[in-house]
Amino acid sequence: MMIPPFLSIDAAARRVSLDASNPAFYSNPNAVYAALHAHCPTFYWEQQKQWYFTGYDHVNGLLRDRRFGRQILHIATREELGMAEPLPHLKNFDLAERHSLLEIEPPEHTRLRTLVNRAFVSRHVEKMKPEIAELANRLIDEFQHKGQVELLSAFADVIPVTMISRMIGIPEEMGPQLLKWSHSYVRMYMFGRTRHDEDAADQAAAEFADYVKTVIRERRANPRDDLLTHMITTERRGQYLTDEELVSTTIVLLNAGHEATVHQIGNSVRAILESGHSPEDIFKDDAATERAVGETLRICAPVHIFQRWALEPAEIDGVSFQRGDKVAMILAAANLDPTKFSDPLAFKPDRQEAPNLSFGAGIHFCIGAPLARLELNIALPILFRRLPGLKLSRAPEVKDVYHFHGLNKLELAW
Repeated sequence: MMIPPFLSIDAAARRVSLDASNPAFYSNPNAVYAALHAHCPTFYWEQQKQWYFTGYDHVNGLLRDRRFGRQILHIATREELGMAEPLPHLKNFDLAERHSLLEIEPPEHTRLRTLVNRAFVSRHVEKMKPEIAELANRLIDEFQHKGQVELLSAFADVIPVTMISRMIGIPEEMGPQLLKWSHSYVRMYMFGRTRHDEDAADQAAAEFADYVKTVIRERRANPRDDLLTHMITTERRGQYLTDEELVSTTIVLLNAGHEATVHQIGNSVRAILESGHSPEDIFKDDAATERAVGETLRICAPVHIFQRWALEPAEIDGVSFQRGDKVAMILAAANLDPTKFSDPLAFKPDRQEAPNLSFGAGIHFCIGAPLARLELNIALPILFRRLPGLKLSRAPEVKDVYHFHGLNKLELAW
């Protein structure tokens, strides 16, 4: 396997030098992942000053390993860990994240997730099929006659934010504002974030939280049949969610419920069009559609990295970790492990090998996975069926960030 010129691998020392801001990397990370699998699947990333795992079994195992967690301040103090104090200019962001399902561990995580999980189980989400199909068709009606479209703004941006808003009980007309807040918010998770990114994220968190609080007050006065009312009124062992927990949970559900799916719709359409496979064959029936959607999630996942704290001493693949060390798993690279997937860089719509890890695994497995899969399974076949002859009208424009992988623009014609 060729090593790209911008990637330096010392396989013997398991050291890798890679500038994540290099367009050659973030525009085509799969080529780098293939080289890492060939030469150094477990490595210390010099620029990030941290250990990374790309092997499928290691990533899958770490996601489930209770010696590692998303949170560590529940078992150790900042002073014990030598951790810096919180930054004052991020106080609103930190407050919004304090009770995030993505950032907490049991027992708090168990209590919050149990309260929310019922709305996202497959049998409840399946009821949204007609709504997703109606929305997808209505959006296509608006641009079908034009013979061309920028798909993200006209289609991919709209479906996930509309569906998660309906589920939670947020007015659909808030969609554009939710997208703005979300885009600012998630910049905090990108490599190479700037002070400007941090200030924008903190402002977004403050405005987002204030808005959610107004909706909570309104819903307490006028309960409805929606997830927010359910979270407000449901108790578990005599406890209700606090306002802070309600705000954090609502924000994480809105962000996670559309940000990654927007990317995945664009990534999936691009992968299908560039593959040369016939959409008629790819989407010939429900089973074929499900396999093809799984393959797009495998080969062009929207979220590439999850990190964990070592909660106790542990050794993984010969690397020793002490309590307080951070470790990272590249989910998108694990999806390309040649020991699990034949010809891993190829898009094979009928592939039936190992499950992809794009939604994670273990207790932090993506709670919105059934909804995201359903949106993809419904919206993609409708798009290709309604627009026969669909093709790229110009090269897709990849977002200039890592480790969220998506497009800025996807210009199509038919």
